[in-house]
Amino acid sequence: MQISYQPYIDPDYDSLIERIYPPRVCIDNDTYQDCTLVKVDSANKHGILLEMVQVLTDLDLVISKSYISSDGGWFMDVFHVTDQLGNKLTDETLILYIQKALCANRRVGVSPEIQNCLKREVRPLHVLTEHTAMEMTGIDRPGLLSEIFAVLAELQCHVTAAVAWTHNNRAASIIYMEDGISGGPITDPKRLADVEEQLENVVEAHHGTGEMRSVRLASPVPGQTHTERRLHQLMYATMDYEPCRGCTGSGAAHRRDCTNIHVSIEPCKEKGYSVVNMKSRDRPKLLFDTLCALTDMQYVVFHAVVSSKGTMAEQEYFIRQKDGCTLDTETERQKLNQCLIAAIERRVSHGLRLDVCTLNRVGLLSDVTRAFRENGLSISRAEIGIQGERSVGSFYVTDASGDEANPHTIELVRKEIGGSVLAVNTSPGWTPRTPSTTGISRSSSGSMGEDKQKFSLGSLLWSQLERLSGNFSSIRS
Repeated sequence: MQISYQPYIDPDYDSLIERIYPPRVCIDNDTYQDCTLVKVDSANKHGILLEMVQVLTDLDLVISKSYISSDGGWFMDVFHVTDQLGNKLTDETLILYIQKALCANRRVGVSPEIQNCLKREVRPLHVLTEHTAMEMTGIDRPGLLSEIFAVLAELQCHVTAAVAWTHNNRAASIIYMEDGISGGPITDPKRLADVEEQLENVVEAHHGTGEMRSVRLASPVPGQTHTERRLHQLMYATMDYEPCRGCTGSGAAHRRDCTNIHVSIEPCKEKGYSVVNMKSRDRPKLLFDTLCALTDMQYVVFHAVVSSKGTMAEQEYFIRQKDGCTLDTETERQKLNQCLIAAIERRVSHGLRLDVCTLNRVGLLSDVTRAFRENGLSISRAEIGIQGERSVGSFYVTDASGDEANPHTIELVRKEIGGSVLAVNTSPGWTPRTPSTTGISRSSSGSMGEDKQKFSLGSLLWSQLERLSGNFSSIRS
């Protein structure tokens, strides 16, 4: 019998540099009157930029600009941030949390001690780590989510949080649940297998032969992937990306009133980079979504300038593949183009938004989604979580053909469920909120609709980084 040997690699080796040279974080409230600068200086590693943005995103902070440089083994980033009301960050506990969270060990996450310094839980309502998680992907079919919730209620699985996205006729959802009989996560292997089998039967009944679908149940594990990043990964696995319908070519000129997503990818041969330029309507969590796509496709961001003004956002990335290669073929460029557009579009909400705020109980989501299904409404997106003893979140619904739902139908559903449970937001489609909640957002100066000045690394990045990040001093507030 042939014996093969492999070198032993200490699992702590990857974090050695981070432990020797931990990140330095400076919170600067003096340089600008209208925003706080969060400056990070750290040893570089793949995915660190996304990790930093995720921390700020989960705090519901607005990132209006960012300057990034990570050539060599060192990472340096400057974020211009405000709270949701456009104010600078002056809360000392928030400043302390940001500094500690950005310096935390990424494998174990933010410790309870750091969480406690804010005296509140820092995460979106639908992001949980202590309960059993169900991941589902497949073709988007009317009534699919409703039947899943019905089966879970019948099996006495109490849904504690759920998030679902649809895009290009594909659907992905992550549902967190606990055992409705004994409480806590479902840990019995036999019960886990039974629940998974029943859910697979539901999903299979909604799919034709050969159609891509999957159902997976998993017990909670330390350091599991952030829920929204995992949703991007699930949607990517369903190949929901496709060419940009809004452009005639990668170099199409941008009209001043254009609201489509534009992506161009060009070589920078003298520096050995591929340059990605993106222009789109601004919205919450745009930066986070873009970085999810680049990171999970194994691209490394070496330099970037990100900014927004009015209703539009621009992003410029100098990237290479993780192995150091640039995008040399048209096939590679085309796929990245499609995937970036898909990453932006997935969170765009179509239809009427129905807000839920009611006392949490077993079977609540089954009852609500059954009412949608029986009245011919389809769910295009959902985010539901627990806040104390209440269920809080939103459903975005359309009619069965994907068009705007009839207001009369919505009112019938509200009466059937209970008028106090659902509040209707009558803004169909995607209308950016002001102020935005997270991600790339509006600039604190400049009126809506102003034309965006072009940012480029040659004229702006280096001078900004040198001026803003040359002296990482102690926190100033």
